Amino acid sequence: MAQTRVHIRPRRRSELEIIPLGGCGEIGMNLTLYGFESRWIIVDCGMTIRQDLPDTPLQLPDIEALAERDIHPEALILTHGHEDHLGALGWLWPRLGCPIHATPLAAGLARQKLVEKGLATGALRVFQPGDAFEAGPFSITTMAVTHSIPESVSLLLEVDRHRVLHTGDWKLDPEPLIGPATRQDDFTAIAPVDLLVGDSTNAHTEGWSRSESEVAGTLAQALEGLEGRVVISCFASNLARIRAIGRAATRQHRRIALLGRAMEKMVRLGRELGYLDDFPEPVPLSDIGYLPRKEILLLATGSQGEPRAALSRLAINQHPVVEIEHGDCVLFSSRTIPGNEEAVERLKHAFRRQGASVLSEDNLAGLHASGHPAREELRRLYGWLRPRHLLPVHGEQAHQQAHASLAKELGIGIDLLPQNGQHIQWNGKRLQLAEQWTLSPQLVSQRRRQHRDDRRHDATVLVVPVSREPDSERWTRIGRLMIDSSIDAFIDERTLGDWVDRTLEALEAPSTNELSHRLEEHATHWLQEHLRHSSKVVVDVVDATP
Repeated sequence: MAQTRVHIRPRRRSELEIIPLGGCGEIGMNLTLYGFESRWIIVDCGMTIRQDLPDTPLQLPDIEALAERDIHPEALILTHGHEDHLGALGWLWPRLGCPIHATPLAAGLARQKLVEKGLATGALRVFQPGDAFEAGPFSITTMAVTHSIPESVSLLLEVDRHRVLHTGDWKLDPEPLIGPATRQDDFTAIAPVDLLVGDSTNAHTEGWSRSESEVAGTLAQALEGLEGRVVISCFASNLARIRAIGRAATRQHRRIALLGRAMEKMVRLGRELGYLDDFPEPVPLSDIGYLPRKEILLLATGSQGEPRAALSRLAINQHPVVEIEHGDCVLFSSRTIPGNEEAVERLKHAFRRQGASVLSEDNLAGLHASGHPAREELRRLYGWLRPRHLLPVHGEQAHQQAHASLAKELGIGIDLLPQNGQHIQWNGKRLQLAEQWTLSPQLVSQRRRQHRDDRRHDATVLVVPVSREPDSERWTRIGRLMIDSSIDAFIDERTLGDWVDRTLEALEAPSTNELSHRLEEHATHWLQEHLRHSSKVVVDVVDATP
């Protein structure tokens, strides 16, 4: 008797949905939605600065359509701590309300964003590069990559039978000054991937990006023989560059002073996390007038010509403490972001009018290294990963087109060049456009931004990570304090930490909010007693109970 054959069709995969709300067709403002069966997560939450508009406002992604379409993200994952990947948190997170997953450095920067807006920070979830966790419908594996800020990660998103790699920002640097190099084994272990959502920023650039170790050597050579004050401007988030500048200054017997609130905050955070242990103790700006000009190096923000940044005020002689004189030297250790060319050139011209020499990539190669991959690096990574399809993001249209061209050369499928607001569906074999959203990015005046929350204005903000003792209302500190203070007095972390530990032993509180209020009262008295200073104290308690 003949047997009946049963044919079982493979189960059809549900479609994965991808919606970029920023970062496609532009540099900056990165925010991407990933969805599966009506459950969603967000990767990154960045902003950009509109140098082309009066008052250079901030531009934030438009997320109004999420509520209209009943999209409620269950998690927000930050790939790293740059402004174009987390700078919009303070404005957008209150409308999302979901957990925020970030590495320690990105979490520290995100915490500052939330605290500046008077927001609680209990939504932060800290992971280490290489960790795996669940977020919404996705299983997420993180992989450490080299970039121009430590603790950058790529994300492998897995759901059903879909495997998508979101590269974030990355490069292949054999000699990074901080953090590990991008590891081949991490990527060959997950190959092949169905879809790669990849960084296009330097896809038009042949060869390899420069190593940070090369920049360190160039900076050291550039400082030799200079007699006047030296001003170096770089991105405040580039801790490797800041570390290299600190070492070069020490070798040339120059003391360092910091210009700009963002630089002060980043150096403080970098030291707290152990990335700048050998960075020299900065000299207060009020003291540099007592030192010979050849013994001073000023590390400044504002390399993109931002009108309110420290460097711009210095260029037009409106800085309250520092002025440029004939014989000084200004070094730009940064690239000019597309759209900022005119502002940067005006800045350089202003310094030259004051008699300062100006050094940049234009006249001294090697002062900057990009944090993004050139074409040979893309070829190398894609050889490890063997992606079947590419979705080129993070770049202007010319960058995306160059990325797509390279993918075709490598035999990688390309179905479309994404634009902001496109609702894209991935069925495991091809990408297709389901819908085009109409977006109206939000502009935020930086003048209005200066009027900060009164509770935190001129305050000392103390971030205390704690763990709750089982079945009790008692709490224990489990990590280093983070101190953000606008007062000039020196606050010793160890002394303050010992006081916090003793105070916690005597306190009980049913919640972190209640614990914050009780610690604030005690901390205000402690600050007045030990520093003779009446600064307000804001205590931000972070529950890190396992």
